[in-house]
Amino acid sequence: QVQLVESGGDSVQAGGSLRLSCAASGFTYSTYSLAWFRQAPGKKREGVAAVGADGRTVYADFVKGRFTISSDNAEDRLYLQMNSLNPEDTATYYCAAYPGPVVNALASWEYNYWGQGTQVIVSP
Repeated sequence: QVQLVESGGDSVQAGGSLRLSCAASGFTYSTYSLAWFRQAPGKKREGVAAVGADGRTVYADFVKGRFTISSDNAEDRLYLQMNSLNPEDTATYYCAAYPGPVVNALASWEYNYWGQGTQVIVSP
């Protein structure tokens, strides 16, 4: 079955960097749309970055220039490099997948497979 397992979350100080990883299994990774979402306590889940099967990337405005999404089709891994972190980035980060192209790459309803999340805490 499809499995997505995130790792790499940690506590860091503002200005620091983290690299999140999502290990995928149980599906033909290279044909899926993939994305990172996050959810802070008391807030709704929001799209952070996405990559389509064609390699095109989409970013939320609030992470442009700071975060980079990448996909390793040989290792079936999705990454999110996060630089210049600030306390507003504190959240649980989830990877998500859908078996095909999506219309709105940063909309949670487009994806039907989700990981369990990894927590990122950024202190001032």
